[in-house]
Amino acid sequence: MHDERRRIEERVERLHTQRIKPAIYAATVPFEVEAWQAPGEPVSFEEAAAARYEPFAMNTPWGPPWGTTWFRMRGEVPAAFAGRRVEAVIDLGFVGDWPGNQAEALVHLPDGRPLKAVNPLNQYVPIANPATGGEQIDYLVEAASNPDILANNFSEPTLLGDVLTAGDKPLYTFQRADIAVLDEEVWHLDLDIQVLLGVMTHLGDHEPRRHEIMHALDRAMDALDLDDISGSAPAVREILAPVLAKPAHASAHVVSGVGHAHIDSAWLWPIRETKRKTSRTFSNVTSLADEYDDFIFACSQAQQYEWVRDNYPHVWARIQESVKKGQWAPVGGMWVESDGNLPGGEAIARQLIHGKRFFIEHFGVETKGVWLPDSFGYNAAYPQLAKLAGNEWFLTQKISWNQTNKFPHHTFWWEGIDGTRIFTHFPPVDTYNARFSGEEMDRAVRNYAEKGAGTRSLAPFGWGDGGGGPTREIMERARRLADLEGSPKVVVEHPDEFFAKARAEYEDAPVWHGELYLELHRATYTSQARTKQGNRRSEHKLREAELWATTAALHAPDYAYPYDKLDRLWKTVLLHQFHDILPGSSIAWVHREAEAEYARVADELEALTAEAVAALGGGTAQVFNTSPYDRAEVIRTAEGSLAYVSVPANGSAAVTPSEPAQPVTVEGRVLDNGLVRVEIAEDGTLSSVYDLRAQREVLAEAGNLLRLHTDLPNYWDAWDIDKHYRNRYTDLLEGASVEVVEEDPLRAAVRVTRDFGKGSKLVQTITLRAGSPRIDFETEIDWHEAEKILKAGFPVDVRAAHSSAEIQFGHIQRPTHTNTSWEAARFEVSGHRWVHIGEPGYGVAVLNDSTYGHDVTRTVREDGGTTTKVSLSLVRAPRIPDPEADQGKHRFTYALLPGASIEDAVAEGYALNLPLRVADAAGAPEPVVSVDGDGITVEAVKLADDGSGDVVVRLYESRGGRAQGLLRTGFPLTGAEVTDLLERPLETANVTDGAVSVALRPFQILTLRLRRG
Repeated sequence: MHDERRRIEERVERLHTQRIKPAIYAATVPFEVEAWQAPGEPVSFEEAAAARYEPFAMNTPWGPPWGTTWFRMRGEVPAAFAGRRVEAVIDLGFVGDWPGNQAEALVHLPDGRPLKAVNPLNQYVPIANPATGGEQIDYLVEAASNPDILANNFSEPTLLGDVLTAGDKPLYTFQRADIAVLDEEVWHLDLDIQVLLGVMTHLGDHEPRRHEIMHALDRAMDALDLDDISGSAPAVREILAPVLAKPAHASAHVVSGVGHAHIDSAWLWPIRETKRKTSRTFSNVTSLADEYDDFIFACSQAQQYEWVRDNYPHVWARIQESVKKGQWAPVGGMWVESDGNLPGGEAIARQLIHGKRFFIEHFGVETKGVWLPDSFGYNAAYPQLAKLAGNEWFLTQKISWNQTNKFPHHTFWWEGIDGTRIFTHFPPVDTYNARFSGEEMDRAVRNYAEKGAGTRSLAPFGWGDGGGGPTREIMERARRLADLEGSPKVVVEHPDEFFAKARAEYEDAPVWHGELYLELHRATYTSQARTKQGNRRSEHKLREAELWATTAALHAPDYAYPYDKLDRLWKTVLLHQFHDILPGSSIAWVHREAEAEYARVADELEALTAEAVAALGGGTAQVFNTSPYDRAEVIRTAEGSLAYVSVPANGSAAVTPSEPAQPVTVEGRVLDNGLVRVEIAEDGTLSSVYDLRAQREVLAEAGNLLRLHTDLPNYWDAWDIDKHYRNRYTDLLEGASVEVVEEDPLRAAVRVTRDFGKGSKLVQTITLRAGSPRIDFETEIDWHEAEKILKAGFPVDVRAAHSSAEIQFGHIQRPTHTNTSWEAARFEVSGHRWVHIGEPGYGVAVLNDSTYGHDVTRTVREDGGTTTKVSLSLVRAPRIPDPEADQGKHRFTYALLPGASIEDAVAEGYALNLPLRVADAAGAPEPVVSVDGDGITVEAVKLADDGSGDVVVRLYESRGGRAQGLLRTGFPLTGAEVTDLLERPLETANVTDGAVSVALRPFQILTLRLRRG
């Protein structure tokens, strides 16, 4: 029986592949083709249309890396094709098994209208159905010769990732440009066989349905005339019709198919190429919608819509029409599909705000869910942020990539750190590029974790990243699988419909609390450190610009709040938070441009802040504090001297120096400010940090130990850090130069210089200031290592059962032990401005101004004490996909804060990232807002986006407990409302005696809209 089954399967597969598929296009005639190579960057259609073209022959190489070649294709439909379905078929010389990241093209009509794209698995362009014969065809085809960065499966570095290093050797050989007749009976026969083979192959040998399909296919092949495939196709299909008509079991799993095309806003191509990828894919999608009334396409990322709106108005108009018809579903409600861990809390809020508003404004659609299939883990503040933006559901797929533990649910309630829950689904098909193959449908059923409770799952279908999106072949397979025995039922529907049905049948789904940690791609917290630093500093400069612009708008009558500039700058930063830019997993070109863009953003924001401060009028020197906490710090005045000043939260004060309780003293390599005493060893490490307030040693071993690890993961170099990195390392102890470089009663500093590795150099200035226990490590690295990671370790004499790391609008606790495989898998984790470890009565924080990756380990010493070690991941050196990743100079600061509570860590994290600003002003205006109440932290102060002049304040509870207090304003307050993230009213706030009463649950986010008189 086994031999007979194998014979039939081999027979069907051969006839299907070698005879039926080649007969799909019954007759062809070639186009006349001419070509013009565009110089440099892409050009407009008008410039291309006016260019001089030269004759071009098939089987000719074309396309230098990152080049654009325009092809003019002319032809006439033969009279013999009349009455048939006629298409253009274009093969640019596609290679590889991935339909994105290679050659692709957009076909234009002579008047400039984009018609449809050409992609590896979507090579046709409709001409006529039916044709009359004699139709004149004239196309201008914009073909992009993008290099295949995946050609070596990420096993070897390549210089193709930047136009500056890629060279000019042609990449592709043009294979085909024909006018062809689509034989619809043969095409449908091909699809019938595809579906039946897929179902049959994944049924067990004991199942009668498998044998029924197998014998039907065998009989059908008997009816196939090898000399007349087209003529015999109807008879073959008639034999297969009964097995295709058998309905699925009543209890069959239901797969909700949603058309999709995951397009990375940058990755193995630059942003400029993504703008063209979106136009091509969206042209295909709107064309497919014209062919299939039951087709529905879900598309996220408002930024990509905006690119199409601004650059391809004809495609934009077609999208708008498809939305009206209900075939195009804007989803996700975010500006881009951002990274899920690294953007700050306010940045994720703005992702949701700008994305949701775009869809409301341009389509009249308010999206209901967060669509993030491909980000590298998801922070535990997401449920609350999503709900505050008006969302009801959350979708991802990436957690299926876990290396160690299989996530236990596919449909569940996800609970965030504040207790908010959102209905969440992971498609068990384990892909966001489904094509309704037999393998995928079988996996969706077998993999589904909620069997017996839920009956449905979602499958995003279509080719992404330039593959052209869903195809008609995928739609045809979906139709055949709609109700077919041996397969789950497939229904193409809007994701909102799926989530409504899934929730209705499974309201009591299980709950997952806390972060959705991806047990993979942990190096994305560190790779491309300058990109991450650009993001962190942009976020804080945006906060600063908004606060002082709001202050100026309230106090300077002639000042105009820069709505448009801030909006544009926010969108630039949000774009670069895309989940392959900010994580550091893109090609060199992307990160080179990102660094330049962050520099431009910084310059513009600095100018906006300076303009706002200047609008307050000149006068005396003032200190401006953007932090939400009062500060008493050492500053350097405009004259260059040091001063110790006090400044209120979100406010300013005159530079009125005061004396701290004790000055800083220096004795040899020992710094002492009466709060802490720091001893620096000859090798440049910290030999002691003694907390004079608590009368205890902070360190268990040498502190600020710089350790250089070998870092070559098994795969995905820029993405991954594998646990074996810990096994091989060099401690940077030899040859350090240590010298005291500053000795002042207000500040003392020691400089440590090290040369190491392959010509790298590190200079650290260790600084202690009067009045503060914080020890800063201002670091400059000239980095020239390869496949290494540099960590800075602080082994602390604290027995901490868990560490606390700042995340968006709060913090998360992670165990320091590895009792389970889930805990062991978290050997590298992310955090924002601080990591805190503590035991009852005492804690220590490690702060940073641009570092996200870290690890926390715990050991028991011979003396019975416990050492808890926090190690920051400072810089890496992956070579794939960018062979020069992180090479060159880096400047950043991290700090050790002894004797710190969580509240101390929060306050000092803001302080380190928001340096005090010294400038002339007419006086110290009253802060726009001030808060009385421990644990209430102001995250953003701005004017309302609608131009009303109302002040919007976003605050949150930051300690993890309940908080009560009063918010007071520096302007006459006439009323206040609690709003959602989009500044729409939810309820009236309680205003008493000119102040807003605030009561927050742990980690609650609150947005207030304040009306002024």
